[in-house]
Amino acid sequence: MSKYIIVTGGVCSSLGKGVAASSVGSLLECCGLSVAMMKCDPYINVDAGNMSPYQHGEVYVTEDGAETDLDLGTYSRFTNVSLTKLNSVTTGKVYNEVISNERSGRYNGRTVQVIPHITDEIKRRILAVGSHTGADVVIVEIGGTVGDIELIPFLEAARQLIRELGKGNALSLYLTLVPMLFGGELKTKPTQHSVKKMQEIGIQPDILLCRTENPLDEELRKKIALFCNVEPSAVFTSVDVNSTVYELPLEFHKQGLDAKILSRLGLGDRQADLRPWQDFLGKFNKPRGTVVIGVMGRQNFQDDCYKSVRESLLHAAVSAHNMKLEIRKIEAESLEAVGDVSQFFEGLDGLLIPDSYGQRGFLGMLAGVKYAREHKLPYLGINSGMQLMAIESARNILGWQDADSTEFVQSSTHPVISLPEEQVGLAAAGIMRLGAATIQLEGGSRLAAVYDGAAQISERHRSKYAFDRRYTQDMADCGLVVAATAQDGLVEAFEWQDHPWGIGVQFHPEFTSRPTKPHPLFVSFVAAALKK
Repeated sequence: MSKYIIVTGGVCSSLGKGVAASSVGSLLECCGLSVAMMKCDPYINVDAGNMSPYQHGEVYVTEDGAETDLDLGTYSRFTNVSLTKLNSVTTGKVYNEVISNERSGRYNGRTVQVIPHITDEIKRRILAVGSHTGADVVIVEIGGTVGDIELIPFLEAARQLIRELGKGNALSLYLTLVPMLFGGELKTKPTQHSVKKMQEIGIQPDILLCRTENPLDEELRKKIALFCNVEPSAVFTSVDVNSTVYELPLEFHKQGLDAKILSRLGLGDRQADLRPWQDFLGKFNKPRGTVVIGVMGRQNFQDDCYKSVRESLLHAAVSAHNMKLEIRKIEAESLEAVGDVSQFFEGLDGLLIPDSYGQRGFLGMLAGVKYAREHKLPYLGINSGMQLMAIESARNILGWQDADSTEFVQSSTHPVISLPEEQVGLAAAGIMRLGAATIQLEGGSRLAAVYDGAAQISERHRSKYAFDRRYTQDMADCGLVVAATAQDGLVEAFEWQDHPWGIGVQFHPEFTSRPTKPHPLFVSFVAAALKK
């Protein structure tokens, strides 16, 4: 039977529960245990698919096509877990299931209530992860902040679960904030009040993880332990890391957090093998040089909008090339008001245009693609970044000034990008392509070389619009050739023929990159940038 760790947080949001939970998962894996991870989100959306990345961060797509919170991407990068739709639970999913059961008469006429029906459904989904994976430990992160009204059913379900499983099989890990006032004084009162709120709900935290700027001294740890009803040895510090969140597993191990969890759950005395993290951080802290990559997006785009892309670039730069990564944000709208855009690309070793939705910044991104093509700047386009390559070639080489995507202009006489059902000879429905799919690589292409000459690969998708194959020969005539296709014939990748390294892909390679195992496409892209 799986053991369970329930991770919650208080005082304020964005303390880093996802990174903390992932670091714990990584440590337990280093101790030789199998781990499963899941996220319970209190928002009423069924999934993250329709949520703005500017408000909520990127949408992370699992192997089986679930659109989830970005924290699942963090789980994937820190651990070896295989994530599916089972690993993401939302209020919307829970209520949707309960209402469906009620309409089907499965409650035998009983009045449907939050307790027990909603809480039972939450518990069922949490336990299902353990039974499905057979993991030694299941780490359950509950999003939001204790005190939020929408969080109450999840916390009540957690309370019941901890009681039903027993203290030796489940523990509560609580992330809290110990703020520093002007003058350097650390204040424990917010943590005291926050933990009391948890106790009122019926959950006594077993381990406290205190987010703070500086490590807590022994006196403060004892004070927190006294007022929060935990052992002093169960009070740990999650300090603000110096340069990368990948320092946290080693930091937590240094404090003995993994040993405490193993003891608390009766998992024996195990030694953690931390060499993969030590090797990565060794390269990170002693780089041979710097590679500068431009990432283009809409105006004022946040780092979390392209979290997995940024991390994948870091993995490739550090693990594969022992280089320091410098990312320069380029706001696409800024290029639209100037004639000479070269100033925006000075000093860059490579340009990456990730996926983007909507028409904002479209012309600026086209200018970026044109610059990369004409100036032989290594270029990687992901999803719409690939589609821009076709539109740019059609407009600037073939002279089709109205070439466009039907996502933006329905009346275009050259809709090089459109919905599959709008294309001649295809009968596919205009729905989002989600999850992993098999891709055929063109022999002799640069993309095939990236994958060591493989004939086919499997990559994840999150796309609706596609290149219209009627224009394949037109693109080839101007040097933009097809490098990969899907099993249904849709184009999966382009590359510039007369270019050192210019590749655009319809799929999302960033979702499978890990610090110690960077994705080959990013490794090759960074290598080309360094060669330049």
